[in-house]
Amino acid sequence: MALTFNGGSGSNSISGVADGVSIDGTGAARIPAGTTAQRPASPSTGDLRYNTSTALVEIYSGTAWVVVGDQASSYTVETLIIAGGGGGGCRDSGAGAGAGGLLSSSSLVNTGSAYSVTVGAGGAGANGVNPSATGTNGSNSVFNSLTAIGGGAGAGNGTAANSGGSGGGTSGENPSGSPGSGTAGQGNSGGAGSTSPRIAGGGGGAGAAGASGGSGGTGGAGSNAYSTWASATSTGASGYYAGGGGGGAESASAGAGGAGGGGAGTATSSANATSGTANTGGGGGGKGGGPNAGSGGTGGSGLVIIRYAGSQRGSGGTIVSSGGYTYHTFTSSGTYTA
Repeated sequence: MALTFNGGSGSNSISGVADGVSIDGTGAARIPAGTTAQRPASPSTGDLRYNTSTALVEIYSGTAWVVVGDQASSYTVETLIIAGGGGGGCRDSGAGAGAGGLLSSSSLVNTGSAYSVTVGAGGAGANGVNPSATGTNGSNSVFNSLTAIGGGAGAGNGTAANSGGSGGGTSGENPSGSPGSGTAGQGNSGGAGSTSPRIAGGGGGAGAAGASGGSGGTGGAGSNAYSTWASATSTGASGYYAGGGGGGAESASAGAGGAGGGGAGTATSSANATSGTANTGGGGGGKGGGPNAGSGGTGGSGLVIIRYAGSQRGSGGTIVSSGGYTYHTFTSSGTYTA
């Protein structure tokens, strides 16, 4: 009888091993261990190893690595949860809205259990017919007791900005109060409006605060810390998520949206500001250009991505495998079954 062990760079055989004799002298056979990335480059059918990334024993079936038996009643998933972005303000120089909160975490899920996934909607932009109007905050996104907070709305003339995952900016026309604040660990504050030139502040983003009107009113940049997730799931905006909306202007150029789906402001009378990009949590742009009709941009809807190391174990959402991970992407509310 011979036992063969593949250590990744070669094989070692132990011949003449009788049944019941342990390899390490402690009553247990010791098999190779390593991460998912350290799997043998050219495995043979029947190769057995302990995957330290998944804490599971796996065997090569000839075409794929599969988990041996029902080893665990729970396993670890990583989650990226992005709330809906806020709606932009109006009207002479309405402010950009804050991005939806961005939250990442690891948690245990129980095999066979169902978990509700809530993907938050973007907030509505304020209507330009109203002389002074703040937009509406975005809605929260939730998974497994983890909640990302909806983005704060952008302010209108003389109205207050809202706080949220990231905060909304203040108007360039009769600005009132401070910009909205962001939620710790999820986003940043909005920018303050400027009366000369008359440009509203940009909404905050997951990666940076919104710019003040005096600095152009650009929405705060989102986060590109999850560009690998974005690439694997074909989501985000050029690798970024949760950018703030740009501020509207009356006597200058409006602010651009922040990287990560933030909508641009407008300086054109009667024109609507740009909405945040769907499923990025981007904040809506602010409506500027004067008192005529037009609205602040609607916030971009949120997103929930669940991933774990190894081959597919759960169900729900759009499923892809990339780089040793399985991803479940939810662009609308649903259920993840572990």
